[in-house]
Amino acid sequence: MPLSPRRAVLLSSLGLPALIRSAAAQAPAWRPAGPVRIVTPAAPGGTTDIMSRMLAAHLSPRWGVNVVAENRSGAGGVIGTMDVVRAAPDGLTILSGNIGPQAIAYSLFRNLPYRPDQLAPVSCMIRGPNVLVVHPSVPANTVPEFVAWLKANPGTKSYGSPGVGQSPHLSAVWFTQLTGTEAIHVPFRGAGPAAIELVAGNIQFMFDNLTTAIEQIRAGRVRALAVTSAERNSQLPDVPAARETMPDLAPYDVSTWFGMFLPGATPAPVIRALNSEIQALVNDPATQARFVTMGGVAAATDPDTFATFVRAEIDKWATVIRREGLQMDVG
Repeated sequence: MPLSPRRAVLLSSLGLPALIRSAAAQAPAWRPAGPVRIVTPAAPGGTTDIMSRMLAAHLSPRWGVNVVAENRSGAGGVIGTMDVVRAAPDGLTILSGNIGPQAIAYSLFRNLPYRPDQLAPVSCMIRGPNVLVVHPSVPANTVPEFVAWLKANPGTKSYGSPGVGQSPHLSAVWFTQLTGTEAIHVPFRGAGPAAIELVAGNIQFMFDNLTTAIEQIRAGRVRALAVTSAERNSQLPDVPAARETMPDLAPYDVSTWFGMFLPGATPAPVIRALNSEIQALVNDPATQARFVTMGGVAAATDPDTFATFVRAEIDKWATVIRREGLQMDVG
């Protein structure tokens, strides 16, 4: 039945498009239909794991379902990532991702079994530098002293990492290449196990996420020589940025990041609902205060901004890895 002129004028005056937008805005947000898993592609104890557990604790009461953080470590984050890539795009499986498997891996591994478009970036949560830490037995209190010690012992000292291709591993690779030093890489299944071996003296040094290393540093169990970011970090104001310690390290600048992803075909309302909850968690003053004590910076974004950032990180590390001639196979 056609509208009468009077009714058409009335609807126009009310602003029909505005009414439609208002109704959409008032529609209930998506909620999961059952229990939710947050897959951590790393061992317990690292920042990826911490972010999973913080988000799980936040989501459970907000969504009224059981949300669990599940560790699926191995192969530089590939095993856990593939778990999410294969999952149904129904919002019930979330990936706690990071710079390693979600940026570096695409150019580092020849046979990576997933592509960037198989994951939907939701939001970053925290970012921060890595930090060069050494066992107290290492006779070096500055980066130049540390470099001299490595050069005096070529290829005999070992360093740990949370896995091949992770940001701490490539932080060490780039460091040794710029300084002309050699060391033995010992990969572990996560930052926690690597840190345990460092404290025990079974490895001599490592580059670790500041967010996970800072308590060991404060306790005096390891010694911090430098942070990898371009500037110093407020939690360790007396620890220099590596690039300020030696001319050879002038181009050295690495920041790591951690964020949440969903399977690539996940509908937009599900992505928006999870993003909204991450924003609420990260923007909470208590969360931001905790991030500061961890040596990190709150970094929640909207999905489009995070997707753009992730693409830029993929391109940046592809350039670095090609220049350094690094190429590996997924183990």
